[in-house]
Amino acid sequence: MPVSTVLGRKTVKLNDLKMDPSSPVLPATILEQTAWRLGCSPTDKKLAFHLDEEDELKHLRECFCIPKVKDLPPTDLSLVNGEENCVYFAGNSLGLQPRKVKTYLDEELDKWARTGVHGHFNGQRPWILADECILDLMAALVGAQRHEVALMNGLTVNLHLQMLSFFKPTPRRYKILLEARAFPSDHYAVESQLRLHGLDVEKCMLMMQPREGEDTLRIEDILAVIEKEGDSIAVILFSGVQYYTGQLFDIPRITKAGQEKGCFVGFDLAHAVGNVELHLHDWGVDFACWCSYKYLNSGAGGLAGAYIHEKHSQSIKPALIGWWGHDFKTRFLMENKLQLSEGINGFRLSNPPILLVCALQASLEVFGQTTMKALRKKSVLLTGYLEYLIKHYYNEDKTNPEKPFVKIITPSQIEERGCQLTLSFSLPIKSVFKELEKRGVACDMREPNALRVAPVPLYNSFHDVHRFLEILGSAITSSKQTANNTALSGSY
Repeated sequence: MPVSTVLGRKTVKLNDLKMDPSSPVLPATILEQTAWRLGCSPTDKKLAFHLDEEDELKHLRECFCIPKVKDLPPTDLSLVNGEENCVYFAGNSLGLQPRKVKTYLDEELDKWARTGVHGHFNGQRPWILADECILDLMAALVGAQRHEVALMNGLTVNLHLQMLSFFKPTPRRYKILLEARAFPSDHYAVESQLRLHGLDVEKCMLMMQPREGEDTLRIEDILAVIEKEGDSIAVILFSGVQYYTGQLFDIPRITKAGQEKGCFVGFDLAHAVGNVELHLHDWGVDFACWCSYKYLNSGAGGLAGAYIHEKHSQSIKPALIGWWGHDFKTRFLMENKLQLSEGINGFRLSNPPILLVCALQASLEVFGQTTMKALRKKSVLLTGYLEYLIKHYYNEDKTNPEKPFVKIITPSQIEERGCQLTLSFSLPIKSVFKELEKRGVACDMREPNALRVAPVPLYNSFHDVHRFLEILGSAITSSKQTANNTALSGSY
């Protein structure tokens, strides 16, 4: 039976938790009321265990390989029990391996060994159509029609292919708008596209900066720039979720505002797909691309995805064409008379890499056991629990400047973030990160001063969150002692 809490006379179930910012039921309320009903503090481990018991998605954790603490290279076994599962909060960088990956890879390697070239047309996933066998699962995750999605290449390759077709600068429209701290691959892709057209990068690359003293962008500032500069902007390219800050951008509002000014609007969804609900078709997004090795758990360098809205199926054509963009019905006649597939399928260059398809299929089938709506509901509470505990233990205390504190860079509004929280510390961050790694925590440090932690609802538990805070306490204590010793030795 789902966890419920009593708010006044109203009973609120965990499964009723909404992303709606106007909803009165926030994660902190759920946590406090549930703890009150259990007769414990919200910081008590008892609450974590209870939330895990009531989690309707907990069985999905069994679909993944959770690394042991002893197997992580930075682990110091004098500090921890090596036989425990690690606290894996690095799914925003590389997702865990689905257990079925090895089975599917072995099936295809065996088929290759036994049948050779005949594997192209035979078996559960004929190599020639392998990517299309999992298109429905992928399209469902991004909220698109099947024919609007292709699985191919890597993210940056797909972005370049799409930009070559969507970015057609004119004397009036020649700018590209993106966030200032875009992931380097996006930044470099935009720079190179501008140079390809002989344009001045300084004048044509508009980069949105947060307000002074702030870490994230305000939606009103983004919309204001689009309104002001929109007549000269050809393409707006934003992240779905910003990789550094964890900010979830308002995709439908940015799309609507950009298109009203005559701009094409596209998104890099590397940190959004499998993390938050997406409705690309209904939102009218022009184009998007994503990798699959973060929240989609397909392994390093996994098969990427690309989307083009069906409204562009006749008007937007690929600038670079490969054999796989030819319509399947006549592709193998080998007449060299192009019959280009419509929409994103015309952008396909080569046959699908079967081993990469296997890994992605294993993960997408796990997603297929639930819905993004259900995953998002759990995620809101899971990340809310992490935020609650961090604020409880490590809020800045102005009356006690010696007390270490943690600042959460990621927006506090649940509709403005996914599962990731980005943290900065009053202590040297490299020291904190090193101490966490010694104790069996897998997370991610990014320069200049950010620790990214991502409790993923597919395989992370509420107990993982509680363990992380316990380990963080030890890491901070050790880091503070190291800092104090360094200061003392420098004073001699």
